[in-house]
Amino acid sequence: MHRHRSRSPTSSYQHQQSADRPKREDGRRNHSDRKHFSPTNHHRHQSGSAPLTSQVLSTRRELYEKDFPLYKQPVEVGCFSLDSQRRFFNDSRQLRYYVEPDRSPNFDLRDGYKDRYVRRDENVKEKLDHILRWIVANRSKLKSRVSASSSCALDVDFVTWRGHLTKLLTTPYETKEGWLLAVTRFNGTLYISEVETEAARWEREHRTERNKEMMYWGYKFEQYTCAETAHSLPDPGGVVNTNEAFCTVVQTRLADHKLLFSGEVDCRDKDPSAPPPPACYVELKTSVDICTPKQRSSFHRFKLLKWWAQSFLPGVPRVVAGFKDHDGVVVSVETFLISKISQLIKNEDNCWKPTVCMNFCCDFLSFVKCIATEDSHSVVYLFSWEPRRDVTYSVHRDSQYSFLPRWYIEEMTSSQDSQHQHQFKT
Repeated sequence: MHRHRSRSPTSSYQHQQSADRPKREDGRRNHSDRKHFSPTNHHRHQSGSAPLTSQVLSTRRELYEKDFPLYKQPVEVGCFSLDSQRRFFNDSRQLRYYVEPDRSPNFDLRDGYKDRYVRRDENVKEKLDHILRWIVANRSKLKSRVSASSSCALDVDFVTWRGHLTKLLTTPYETKEGWLLAVTRFNGTLYISEVETEAARWEREHRTERNKEMMYWGYKFEQYTCAETAHSLPDPGGVVNTNEAFCTVVQTRLADHKLLFSGEVDCRDKDPSAPPPPACYVELKTSVDICTPKQRSSFHRFKLLKWWAQSFLPGVPRVVAGFKDHDGVVVSVETFLISKISQLIKNEDNCWKPTVCMNFCCDFLSFVKCIATEDSHSVVYLFSWEPRRDVTYSVHRDSQYSFLPRWYIEEMTSSQDSQHQHQFKT
């Protein structure tokens, strides 16, 4: 399953700013310190600065070393489950319970790979469909408090997957993988859905057998540490089926951006006195056993960045990591509190900074708001980024990039019409 987890962010969560030396861009564009995007249709000069090119967003780290932006405590507004055939259920039937293993459990992550493994079909692109099904089933929870004359049917600015936001948070530090994000403004809300890049498609279609097996290891670790109920034990002899998933749906606000997003949750604390979701959720990860200072530094700089980003966003407070040897045997288990990760990395030279991650995400969302102005389900603004480049975009009408399904458009349009009729009568 695709994982993303978080610590409980608060609006006062501040981080020391550091002196990352940003990579120089490719020389095509120059930006002043404060103004790193300009949604206008012309070039303009700012006093004392180089010409500012419009219609792009810089990813230079130094531009985002500002105060940590307001990020409200995420609130779970619902959840849903996907069963062994990937069918949607508006409930928590797939939620599992964390069972703490021994510190040196010797779990064999290879077990069952050949004969007890059902893989989700990665050729099927689900886009936002599951989140949209949840929205249709739970519209009463999302009733807009704005006036009847408003075009906004949901009281949120953005709807997306948590994984897409995770990619945005890590962008200023990403050096290998670019991304494509399709955006459609519909009934006043901006929907963000990822498009697979050609590089990612090639990588997926040419995975080595070793890489395929190592992907299984992460799911197998979950099977060793998760139980079906709060009072049962894990069943490592069962089938690993990656179609199955439990997803939280949370609402929060990043600066002036109201967000509604969903992310998969591995399990929850089985203690009945545990705090309510999302603070009771636990993220499970595997990583190569750390044997040298160089490996530890690499772990801090790359792995912890992604773990922090995907867990901070929905407010999941801890990651439990199984450290494995070359043969896929878990030799140790360690818990990482998301609120403490910034302390772990503070002694690393030129390391990532949470404030840069959050400020870039915030500014990207502002950029999208300025660019994606036409409210139409058939218009897609395709935002594109490659490492060491600026974020650019293109506009597509009635194209292969359209991602809002007809059933959702019709359902939301009819409900909006009936709401307006009711308000007109009253």
